This record gives sequence, C-alpha cells and structure tokens, in this order.
Amino acid sequence: MISKTSNRALKPHLVVIGNGMVGHHFIEQLIAQGGQDLYQITVLGEEPHLAYDRVHLSEYFSGKGAADLAMTDGTLYDENGIRYFTSSQVTEIHREAKTLTLETGESLPYDKLVLATGSYPFVPPIAGHQRDNTFVYRTLEDLDAIRACAQHATRGTVVGGGLLGLEAANALKQLGLETSVVEFAPRLMPVQLDESGGEVLKVMIEKLGVSVYANTVTQEIIDGDGAYHRMNFADGSHLETDLILFSAGIRPQDALAKQSGLTVGERGGIAINNHCQTSDDSVYAIGECALWNNRIFGLVAPGYTMAKTAAGHLLGDASLSFTGADMSTKLKLLGCDVGSIGDAHGQSQGCKVFVYQDEMSQSYRKMVVSEDGKKLLGAVLVGDNSYYDTLLQYFLNAIDLPDQAQSLILPAMGDAPVGLGVDALPATASICSCHNVSKQDIGDAVCKGALSVGDVKGVTKAATGCGGCAALLKKVVDNELLSLGVEVSTDLCEHFAYTRQDLYNLIKVEEIKSFKALLAKHGKGHGCDICKPAVGSILASVWNDYVLKKEHISLQDTNDRFLANMQKDGTYSIVPRIPGGEITPEKLIVLGEVAQQYKLYTKVTGGQRIDLFGATLSQLPAIWKQLIDAGFETGQAYGKSLRTVKSCVGSTWCRYGVNDSMTMAIDLENRYKGLRSPHKIKFAVSGCTRECAEAQSKDIGVIATEGGWNLYVCGNGGMKPRHGDLFATDLDDATLVKYIDRVLMFYTKTADRLQRTSVWMEGLEGGLDYLKSVVIEDKLGMCAELEAQMQIVVDTFQCEWKTTLEDDEALKTFRQFVNSEGEDTNVVFVEERNQVRPATDLEKQQLIAKVG
Repeated sequence: MISKTSNRALKPHLVVIGNGMVGHHFIEQLIAQGGQDLYQITVLGEEPHLAYDRVHLSEYFSGKGAADLAMTDGTLYDENGIRYFTSSQVTEIHREAKTLTLETGESLPYDKLVLATGSYPFVPPIAGHQRDNTFVYRTLEDLDAIRACAQHATRGTVVGGGLLGLEAANALKQLGLETSVVEFAPRLMPVQLDESGGEVLKVMIEKLGVSVYANTVTQEIIDGDGAYHRMNFADGSHLETDLILFSAGIRPQDALAKQSGLTVGERGGIAINNHCQTSDDSVYAIGECALWNNRIFGLVAPGYTMAKTAAGHLLGDASLSFTGADMSTKLKLLGCDVGSIGDAHGQSQGCKVFVYQDEMSQSYRKMVVSEDGKKLLGAVLVGDNSYYDTLLQYFLNAIDLPDQAQSLILPAMGDAPVGLGVDALPATASICSCHNVSKQDIGDAVCKGALSVGDVKGVTKAATGCGGCAALLKKVVDNELLSLGVEVSTDLCEHFAYTRQDLYNLIKVEEIKSFKALLAKHGKGHGCDICKPAVGSILASVWNDYVLKKEHISLQDTNDRFLANMQKDGTYSIVPRIPGGEITPEKLIVLGEVAQQYKLYTKVTGGQRIDLFGATLSQLPAIWKQLIDAGFETGQAYGKSLRTVKSCVGSTWCRYGVNDSMTMAIDLENRYKGLRSPHKIKFAVSGCTRECAEAQSKDIGVIATEGGWNLYVCGNGGMKPRHGDLFATDLDDATLVKYIDRVLMFYTKTADRLQRTSVWMEGLEGGLDYLKSVVIEDKLGMCAELEAQMQIVVDTFQCEWKTTLEDDEALKTFRQFVNSEGEDTNVVFVEERNQVRPATDLEKQQLIAKVG
C-alpha cells in the first residue's frame, strides 16, 4: 500500500518509475547534488528486487546470488528520506491531473516524473514461441526459471547471436547444457563486427563446444522426437533442443508514454531533448526507453549520462546536456575477447582500412582510418582486447595517429611503436565511460587526497561499472601521483616493502634459506597468496631446494603443493618429461599401461609430450612410482619453470636439416629442467629455416644455420602472442649455451612476479639492445656470476617426484581426506571418443537418478 499523504505544500513530489541500473543511478545523482532537500522523492520498481547489476547478470549462474548483484539494499534511500516500493507497476499516467494509477488501483500524485522503464526482450513471432520451456533472458526471475528447466534438460538453444545472445549462450554452457546459437544474420554480433570478425568469433565459439547456425531463419517450433522441441528452419533443416532462450534484441518499454500521449518514435522509444525532457516538460525519460535524435542507446553508459543530465536539469543546472554517446564496447563473451569502436564497418566516406588476422592464435584486428590516415574512425577486435584501451583513446579524443598507424594493431616486434601513453591523453579524455569519468576527474580526485586506485574508485566510481577500464585507471592514477611527486608503491605486497628483484637480491646476498627467516628479517605479518608463492619461487631459483620441504610447503599453490596440475573436476594431470619429444617404444608402452590401469585420458600435446588426465590425489604417488621406475622424470608442468623444448628431427632424419636439432633440444632441456623462474618458459629448436618446431614463438628459440645456430629470445604464445627477437647469429654450441645461461638467469634475477620474458624485455630501458649489451658485451660485469648461478641450478637438479616418493612425511600430503582412506565420490567420468572426460553437473545428476 502506498500512502497518499505527502508534503506537497513543502516540497514538490518527484516520482521515478523504474528502479533498474539507470533509475538507481539517477537517484544517486540526485542525492549527490542535494536533490532530496528540494523534492519529496518516490521510486516505483516493477520487479520484486531493488536495483541490481544486469551487466554481470550471467554471473548468477557462476555462484553469485541476488545479494551479490544488488546495487543497494535500501539503506541509501532510507538515509535520505526517499520512499521506494518494489513489485509496483504503474498502469496509467494522467498528465493533466499529474497523477499515476497503479495496478492495485491506487493513485499517486506527482509534480515531476522520470520514466526509467528500460526495455523488454524482443521475441520473434515464430509459430510455437510461447510453448513451455521457452524463456527470455532479462531478470533474476527469468534466470531462476531457466535454471529450474535446465535441471531436466540436456540441450539448450539461444535464438539470437548478438551481445545478449552470446551472454545467454554462456549461461546455458555454465548450466551444463549442450548449447547452440541460431542467428538470423549472416554472422554473429552483426551490429558490432564485420564479416571477417564475425567469422573468427564463430570459429572460436565453436571450438568451445557451442554450435553456431548463422544466416538461419526459424519458421516454427513443434514437438521434438528426441527432445522437447524441434526447431524447423527455412532451408528445410531442423534442430532438436530441450530449452529455447530468446535473445533477439530489445525494444524500448514505452507503453506508458503511448498511453499518456507523449511523443514516441515511429519504431518506439520516448522522444527526449538534450535535457532528457519528453514532449511534456514535467516528464523526463532516461535509459533504454528514451529516444534521442531517433536513436535508442542500449548500453548502460549512455543511460548513466542521461541520468546525470536529467538530475542536473531538475535541480536547475541547464549546462548539462545529453548529445549522444559513444557505443564502443569491450566484452568477453564465452571466454572470447570482442571489441568494437566507432565506425567498425568502414562506412565513412573515403576511409581506409588496416587489417591484421592471425589464424594460429585466432585473433582479428581491424582499424578504420580517415582518408588522410590521421584519425581513427573505428576498430574491430576479436580474440585479444589488449589493444582496445589505446585505440579507444585515439578515437574518443581525435588524437593524430602515428606515421605507422598499422603498428597499433600489429604484434609488438623490435622497435615498433608502442601504445599511447597516458601523458598523451588530454584532460578531457574519457577513462570510464560507464560513469563518465575523465582524466581530469581522476587528477582532481588525486589532488584532493585520493592516493590509491581504491580511493579514486570511491570518489569517482571509475571502474565500478563494467570494469573494463580498470587497467587504464591504474595507469592514470599512478601517472597523476608521480606528477605530484608522490611515490607510487612498487611493494610486492603489504608484508614486504620490496620488489621481487629486491627480495631476490636479499635472499641471495644474505643467504636466506626460508620464508620464515626472510619474513622475520625484512617483512611483517604472516604473508599472503602473493608473497608466499613469489618467495617460494625465488628460494627455488637461488638454492634449488626441494619445494615440499617442511619450511617450504606452505608457500606453494595447489599445483606446486601436489606436483601436478589440478583440473576442472578436482583430478590431476600426469606430465612426465620427454626431452625434445624423443621417446623409446618401451617408455611409450609404459605410458599406455599406466593410462589403461588408472583409466586416464591421454593426449599428445603441442609441446611434444604425453599428458595423462584424471588421476585422483591419492593415485599420484603410485602412478609416479611406476613412471620413475621406468626412467621418467617429472615434467614440472605444474611449476613456473621450463616446460618443454620442442624440436624437429633435424639433420638426423630430415633431408632439409642442416644441424642436429634433436641432440641440441635434448641437451638444452636436460640442462635447464631444474630452473624455477618468474613465469613458465618454453624452448624450441629447429633444424633449418623451414622452422618446423616454431622456434620463433618461444621464450628461447634456436634455429640451425650453415654457420651454427641463430638464437631468438623473448617470444611467447598465449593470450598475446609475440615473435621472439633475433639475438645472435651463427653461434657455436658452447656460445649458444653460454648466452642462454646469461639471458635466463638475468631474467630470473630481475623480472617481476609472473612476468613473461617478452614483457620483461620490453620493460628494460633500451629493450633488446640493452639485453644484448648485458649478455654479449657484459656491460654490467655480471656475466660470470650469471653463468655460475646457472651452473648451481644445473648441478643441484633433483626430480621432485623421485624425492617425494622417498619421503614418508611428504607422501602424507597426497591423502584425499585427512580422516579417511576413501576416494572423492564427486569425481565422475563419462566416455567420449573411447576415452574418459569429466562429467558435467547435469550428467552427474542424471547418473545419480539412474542409479537411484
């Protein structure tokens, strides 16, 4: 029941219809500007919940509850005298009388009215679209209904391959369903991506196990034969599925506006001016229900700008205006990076286009530039969004592009220009578009005492919306602090006021052998998940001590603690070392026998090893005893250490080989297999320039030449692939090994925690040339020390699994349960392609039901 009593004689009554993200932000803006002192404010929300975060709605299926997504618990409203009502639907607006009628029949007066009614999902008028087990993806109630249905389903299908459709597909995957996406347009995300970008995204998503039907029209939905539904397509094909989720776009929620005679667009949307006023100057509209200049803005950032504009105008500030918004987006959909900026389709007159596509790493990048090449007009990114922030700033601030503009989307190589530094950004540069926070706003916050990223977030709300600007925000905050002469902390963590390099030097110079001793002498507190593994890695790098020693074991993360990589179902992988990929038939037979005995999934990896998956914790010692007895060693796939040395067969077998790459690969792997480093390291050795071992994409790459060996350094695969740089040419065997010793030990000594060799080298002042001067010319006079330190690592190597099997105390670590000898019954496998794989949650439930 809504009370009709009010203080209208004292304060005009402001009513807000809608309490979504934009409606709530409007209230926050009013409060920030003292609006609660000028208006009696009432908020009417149609849903049973107060405002919650729809941007991260899919996280509801990955463990978050309604409370985690909530943007307010009502305290803010209560403290500022704002009345709010949930489950309150307005059915009519009477503009002449300035009253509202609610679904309950109650009437409520207003002096000013704000419509923040948002949008509703569009469901295509397909025959059968109202059948049971069909849903939309909009509210928490929708998600509850989808989850309930998924418990009794095997297959789910999303109709719509746009932003929301792919987010919905991710939700179905998280629920354990076989997932398909049906899209009417010829490609996924047709608004944001061009044809090539859409195709790359399609390939990536299909590799993740989601079937994509593009350019497909659904004609009808009827009963299925082997599933609840059968979707019949216009081309005569069909798809059977148990659950259908419609996510084919949104439509503005403008029914109240139409009923009350407000001006609406031909295709929907409440028409507004630059102050967000409708055709009735007492009524405002903001967010997805509003139509500005015949455009609907379906992102949260423009809605927030409208909210701020409307709040300012209601409080007498006519200087604020809404004049459109940038619709650039950066997202991670089904684990795939997607970014779209400005004119992504290259429709601007006279524009030119740069395109970079790498099918190996599944990345696609396009820049649309002005005819003279000076300005960025648009961009498309698929597979790697690390370029997004830089490109967006060039676009938003009309900054002149560098002479080699294409370098902005090419992988970093040699002396190629790097991204735009924060110093180059104007004060007006938008850092957080969700909350419209500029570089100047951040600078002002720092000047007023916000001396950390957390402080700046609290003052400006930057990076608290979608979170996509977090990395850029930190750079700007650090830059502003430095400009004021404030020292920017480079401490490893709160327990050590040192960098990783400092701790490395302290451990080595002072011969510190344990975390406890280091903490007592140079730290404080008890340590944390940052410093413990970092110090554990340094101790292993310097002293090459056994990682499961009593004084070290508490420092290790799960993988190092159990000397195996934990997989998604709680089981572990077995990865014996196979130097250079060379293995005898006898050892192959042993691997097959072990895999057969313990029913392990078996895979030959890209690094020329054989991985065995599915071992339980308690099985690890028994499996490794069989492997150690057969002559295998740990492959250290669990550690930040040397993983593999990939090789071709070289001159031993290949008619093109000019040197014995197999022997060199085996020698290098055996030499460096005990090195613990800041990040994992991979090698490759190719027997000729045909490069079958792909040496140039590794941290250390070696290629045979007629004159010896060419050495490449600091390349990597991963999320941001990088070719290695040519470091030295025509080296003999001894010089090659000497240079590798120096490079790796210099990296281990000076890199930050979890820093790859490529990032480390790019951070050195002088980059590749500086590294050459240190390693080849001995500029720092430390080459002899680096070689000696590496020799200690080589001489003290121990197979950690062999040591563990000889240590009864260490073996106690591998009991599945402290108080029982039993196995974990939650580990369930199903068969696929004649091998086992982890069962999904749904498959587990079905197996339990079958047994029951």
